[in-house]
Amino acid sequence: MSTVTGHQDDTPAPPQLSAIADGFVGARRRGAALEGFPGAIPEDLATAYRVQDLAIARWPDTVVGWKVGYIAPERRDGSGDERLLGPIFSRQLWNATGGSLPIPVFTGGFGAVEAEYVLRLEADVPAGKLDWTPEEAAAVPATLFVGVEVASSPLATINELGPRVVVSDFGNNNGLVLGPAVPDWAVQDESTLTAETFIDGTSVGRGGAQRLPGGLRAAFAFALSRSARRGRPLKAGEYIATGNATGIHDIAAGQRARVVFEGYATLDCHAVPAGADGAP
Repeated sequence: MSTVTGHQDDTPAPPQLSAIADGFVGARRRGAALEGFPGAIPEDLATAYRVQDLAIARWPDTVVGWKVGYIAPERRDGSGDERLLGPIFSRQLWNATGGSLPIPVFTGGFGAVEAEYVLRLEADVPAGKLDWTPEEAAAVPATLFVGVEVASSPLATINELGPRVVVSDFGNNNGLVLGPAVPDWAVQDESTLTAETFIDGTSVGRGGAQRLPGGLRAAFAFALSRSARRGRPLKAGEYIATGNATGIHDIAAGQRARVVFEGYATLDCHAVPAGADGAP
C-alpha cells in the first residue's frame, strides 16, 4: 500500500521546500527557463507532492483537473506508486476549435505534446475512500474526451531527473487541449481507441488507450486514490488526462503537431513561446 499522503494543513513548510516551489512558480510566471533544479531534489514522492501543494497554493489560478504520468519500474520509490499526478489549471484548459491552437512551451526548457484520453467526472466521489480498483473506478460516472497535453517545464532536464522532479513542477504540465467526447466509451473495447501523432507532418508515434498500462480505468483508479490520499478527493467536473497514448513527443516553438484519434477527431496545435504565467 502506498504511503504518500497529502499536506493540506497549517504545518509550516520547511524553507527548502518553499524555495523549490518559489523557484518553479517564479520561472513559470516569468515564462523563463531554469538552469537547474532550484534546490535539493526531494528525497521521495511524498516530499515532492508537498512541494507541488505549495506551488499550487502560490499559483494564481484554479485547479480543474489532473494529468497522470506513468513511472517506469526502475524509477519508483518506496511508495510503490506506478504513476504520478500534476495539476491542470483553468486558464490552461483550451477547447479545440477545429483550427490550429497555439500551445505554450518554455523556451530553453522542456516541451512536448502527448495524445491523451481525458475523463471528466460527472459526480463527486466519496471523500473518505482512499483506495480504488480499476473495477471500482469504472462505476464512477464519467465522460471520455480526446485531447492533447502540453508537457512543458522551465527545466529542460525535468524528465531526465525523474518523477520526484516531475511532481515538484506541476507534473511537467502546461496545459490541455480538449477535443470532442467519445460516445459510449464505457462499453467499447479499448483496443478500438487508437491514435497517431505527427510533428511537422511526420508521424512520431502510434498507439491508443491500450498503450496505457492497465488501460484507462487503471489510470483513473490511481488518480482517484492518490487525490483522496492527498486530501483532494475528486469532484464532479474535474478532468483526468490518463497518460500519453502515443508517446512523449518533443516540440519547440514554431513547430506544429497533429493528433489523429481514428474515427473521432483530428486535433491541430502549433507551439509558441510561453509568456507570463506560462500562457501562449
